[in-house]
Amino acid sequence: MIKRRIGACLLSLALLFVAVPCAFAWGPNAERLVTSKAVDTLPPEIGTFFDSNRRFLVQHVTDSAATSNSDPAARGNGFIALDHYGGFPFAGLPRSYTAAVRKYGRRTVDKYGLLPWQVGVYSQKLTQALESRDWQAAKLAAAALAHYVAAAHDPFDTTTNGDGSLSNQPGVNQRFGGGLVDRYQLFFFVKPNEAIYIKDPTDHAFEMVLSAHAWLENILNADRLAHQDLAGYSDEYYDRFYAQAGAILVRQLSDASTDVGSYWMTAWINAGRPKLPSK
Repeated sequence: MIKRRIGACLLSLALLFVAVPCAFAWGPNAERLVTSKAVDTLPPEIGTFFDSNRRFLVQHVTDSAATSNSDPAARGNGFIALDHYGGFPFAGLPRSYTAAVRKYGRRTVDKYGLLPWQVGVYSQKLTQALESRDWQAAKLAAAALAHYVAAAHDPFDTTTNGDGSLSNQPGVNQRFGGGLVDRYQLFFFVKPNEAIYIKDPTDHAFEMVLSAHAWLENILNADRLAHQDLAGYSDEYYDRFYAQAGAILVRQLSDASTDVGSYWMTAWINAGRPKLPSK
């Protein structure tokens, strides 16, 4: 009886982890690339401060991923499994966290991810740090915000199939967000647009994850085709995968860079446009 109960508990835990996607699908090099490019989107009024702290931001953008790996309570912050809530465009999921909890329950909402709301939280944290002229806190908040905004552009941070296991493609998230970037980043150009003001940070974060999710099936299909007739994930596989999914990768990294800069600038504007130090 005891063995059966233990077995049932282990099975329940296994199903729980299958149902929840892997957090933080982008590799560290992708996050660093996005963060560095985001600095170049900013207007001169704040560009000098962020440029002088570019190295700090690039170094600390991956801190939130490390926290998630060591703290299970933070796991849900970096993804949202939109397809748990029905079909695209997931109109039944309220964009207010309070309303979502009222409809689905806190346990469900927390389990299936908090990414758009986390973007809103860190947008506010950066605003508050800039308002109080706490420049060290502002740098840390800007790095964390960059992490979550970048995550919102990764299609694998928007689905229950976060590591590809549900489509029998385990590791596709790492091959897309890590392998392709690590192998080809010297050969493609991330070209963000100039930063713009974001009226509603949380609502815009939902638009980002919806846009990212729309590319998911294209990437999964590209992975299937690239792996066809191959025993493993060789150079030939990656060349095929990049040929078919590289344009999506570059688009998402470019859009992520634009949005990171836009969130930074928005926080500064909402803070009353304080004069930033040169360093």
